[in-house]
Amino acid sequence: MKITNYLQNPVNISPLIVFRILFGTLMLWSIFRFWSNGWIESLYIEPEFHFSYQYFEWIKPLGDFTYVIFALCGLSALMVAVGFKYRLSIIVFFLSFTYIELMDKTTYLNHYYFVSLISFIMIFLPANVYASIDSYLNPQKTFNKVPRWSILILQAMLCIVYWYAGLAKLNSDWLLEAAPLKIWLSSKTYLPIIGELMDKEWFHYAMSWSGALYDLAIPFLLINRKTRLFGFLLVVVFHVFTSILFPIGMFPYIMICATLIFFSSTFHQGILDFFFRTINYHPRPSWRPYTMPSLPSKLVGLFLFAFIIVQLILPFRHLTKSGELFWTEDGFRFSWRVMLMEKAGYITFQVVDSDSGKKISVEPTAYLTPFQIKQMATQPDFILEFAHFLAKKFEHKGMYKPQVYADSYVALNGRRSQKYINSHINLAQVHLEQDVNEWLLPFSDEIKGF
Repeated sequence: MKITNYLQNPVNISPLIVFRILFGTLMLWSIFRFWSNGWIESLYIEPEFHFSYQYFEWIKPLGDFTYVIFALCGLSALMVAVGFKYRLSIIVFFLSFTYIELMDKTTYLNHYYFVSLISFIMIFLPANVYASIDSYLNPQKTFNKVPRWSILILQAMLCIVYWYAGLAKLNSDWLLEAAPLKIWLSSKTYLPIIGELMDKEWFHYAMSWSGALYDLAIPFLLINRKTRLFGFLLVVVFHVFTSILFPIGMFPYIMICATLIFFSSTFHQGILDFFFRTINYHPRPSWRPYTMPSLPSKLVGLFLFAFIIVQLILPFRHLTKSGELFWTEDGFRFSWRVMLMEKAGYITFQVVDSDSGKKISVEPTAYLTPFQIKQMATQPDFILEFAHFLAKKFEHKGMYKPQVYADSYVALNGRRSQKYINSHINLAQVHLEQDVNEWLLPFSDEIKGF
């Protein structure tokens, strides 16, 4: 049982504490940023219709009470950062943040998914037994050592994100066509100093190949003590550069701070000691290792092991599907496929009365925001869900068994626009779980890769 002993071996808790403080602080800032930019109103309250995740259709914005959910999420993030009522706080944060994420899949981002997974893992970690308000109020429950797995599982999750993002880039569009980077970079020629490079073909390929190599190499560079500093410097340079080029919000800062978990406990203890001196706080010394009772410890270990296995398998679920993944997007989400596509689409709908044959052309602008339309026009599950919404809408207006047809064109990664939806199929009669290839027209090209 050498592996079990290795995982249970007590190690300094400081990396976990630094992670907790940075995670909670970044999440608090994220909520403040979202609120101050007016995105709660524009994304969740103003739209008439919201796109739902399968099996989570019951999760919807709550009107003005949506602000309460964000406030609860921000408050719980603060409490996680300072380690006050930690277990309750991290559970509330996980539930509120994930509820926000599930309210409308229009806003899906990989780093939102990452935050939900990390906060879920942190529910099971003893991240409040040192340098926290909880430990200050209850010195008897102060420990400075935790089982090694408490830190390894966070490292494992980060390795999965990077490694799978790298594997996803091993496709013919990314490596052989430098797509979609060449599309995005060519629009950045206005940037000072580096603007001239943005229109160079060699630079497009250099960025594409280096991006793939970076994602694949970073886990190994961070795990190895000798290359760790170099790997972290690459993380900083890469994420700062991408934050300049692309509007990807908090993701670069989340990843930079999260990868600090790979550094030694000596490094993290130094950070904590500096922080303690700054706020004139002197934590009570305690050299006791934190231990769970035997049975709960084994159950938690088995559960988290199963959780990691699921995360290793889930990104490959598209292999059980037919059709081109970038075209159908069936299995694209929740698989760490970061910035691999540039899809542009145009779509209109026609609603037909089954009794009279009366036809009404519908522009999505009548019901959706520009951002929702952009997302919906290129994603089949969005299109089908909106078609069902239109059928119900017009049925309530008195139309008999409304039929809904879509006229849609999509361009993928710089290719010429192609007809997307079979315009002869009544989408109102297509079940939401039906195989997308039965009503989506086939892709006219082939993208080879994972």
